[in-house]
Amino acid sequence: MAQPDLADLDAFTAVARARSFRGAANIRGVSASSLSEALRRLEAALGVRLLNRTTRSVTPTEAGERLLARLTPALADVTLALDEVNAYRDSPVGVLKLNVPGAAARIVLPDLIPRFLAAHPGVRAEVTVEDSFVDVLAAGYDAGIRYDERLEKDMIAVPLSGPQRFVVAASPAYLATNGRPTHPDEVLAHPCIRHRFPSGGSYAWEFEKDGQVIRVSPEGPLVTGCVELEIAAAEAGLGLLATFEGFVAQAIAAGRLETVLDDWLPPFSGPYLYYPSRRHMPAPLRAFVDFVKAERR
Repeated sequence: MAQPDLADLDAFTAVARARSFRGAANIRGVSASSLSEALRRLEAALGVRLLNRTTRSVTPTEAGERLLARLTPALADVTLALDEVNAYRDSPVGVLKLNVPGAAARIVLPDLIPRFLAAHPGVRAEVTVEDSFVDVLAAGYDAGIRYDERLEKDMIAVPLSGPQRFVVAASPAYLATNGRPTHPDEVLAHPCIRHRFPSGGSYAWEFEKDGQVIRVSPEGPLVTGCVELEIAAAEAGLGLLATFEGFVAQAIAAGRLETVLDDWLPPFSGPYLYYPSRRHMPAPLRAFVDFVKAERR
């Protein structure tokens, strides 16, 4: 039996965890064809099929499952051994892999990531933006960013920003024609622009004042997962929009949108960087955690 290449073994674990050549390629920042070729070489070297492939799915065979179970801790040890060399560098070297929601990617990270990378030229950041909630460790990420209601147990959480808030906004022309709602119940009388998550669901609009919580699920002319399209529709006067204040700050400052019901929309905790509690942390992640903590002092 030919001796398998370590890189091919690593490629196998990536595909087996992601259950997808394309998904693993996106995480690793390589082409799906290169992973497919690595799997072909590995299976040829071992003389055993490791993955069952169809047009819709990729699943490990029994042999693949057993190999994955043995390889996962072994490759983790190799990664940690190599990463410990980073302790002897003036600046860490390696890849920082983050899984983040769209709100954090648009509002918080543009201020953090460029400055972090400028301070650590040996680090390359790979940031995957998605609003579906994945197991970041199983998917091969170093850390994730989530809001507190989505934080997983047994994780260390470091705040990335100060409080944030939602706003309900509309164009001045729309409000002049249709009036300004003064109570959440009045939202239902207005056409509203709704956000849809990748899962297909849409969140209820939640309001709070003096301990009273009101949730409404309005209807309207547009439902989309594209924030830019939502904002354009609101500026065009199609109705009310509920979204992160950071998304519409420029439009509000320019007078293209105005907010309503501000006294019903208190601030909430900003996003957290979260990562597993473990003795050995990859050097790029350790550097990013230290950078974030220093920013928050």
